[in-house]
Formats: sequence, structure tokens, C-alpha cells
Amino acid sequence: MKTKTPKDDNIGQATRPKHIPQRACIACRQSRGKRDLIRLVYSTDFVEIDLKGKKPGRGVYICSRKKCWEAALKGNRIEYGLRTKLSAENRHTLLEYGGSLPEKED
Repeated sequence: MKTKTPKDDNIGQATRPKHIPQRACIACRQSRGKRDLIRLVYSTDFVEIDLKGKKPGRGVYICSRKKCWEAALKGNRIEYGLRTKLSAENRHTLLEYGGSLPEKED
């Protein structure tokens, strides 16, 4: 006599698609997969770019398009989302990084 295993119960059933966490860009408000956006995180006294999305601290997400970075920095959306003020040096660093991004996402 064969005993049923949990693997046998799934035969013939449709598999559910893997859950992909969604986040919204603070500039264009478009929802995308968490891995498709760039995370900025406020930790201690400065804002840094968190490419892996694992650093502790308050974070916001921005599309990897130059237009979104310019809008986020111009309208102080980053400061509002992170609940802090950006220093001149920090703002300059973020502007440089945003300037190196493509105009349109591939």
C-alpha cells in the first residue's frame, strides 16, 4: 500500500505564479517589481543608494530613468519620503548618479 505524499496532492493542479513584491517610484508613482527599482535608504546621517535592497533604514524607491531622478530631487520627494533633509554633498552625489542613468529604461 502506497502512502500519499504532499507532492502527490499537487498533481493536476495549476501552480501559482511566484509572488513579486511591488513598489512605487516616488517620482512617477508607477508600480513595478521591487528589483526593477533603485532603493535609496536613510541611515544615520546620510542618504545612500542601496542596489541590493537589504540595508537597514527608511527607504524610498525610484525608477532607473534620468527623468524620474531629476523629478524626485527637484520636488524634494526624496526628503519627504525619507523624512530628512538632504545635505548639499548628498544631493550632489545623487544628482551625479541620476545623471549617469539612461533617458529611457530598456
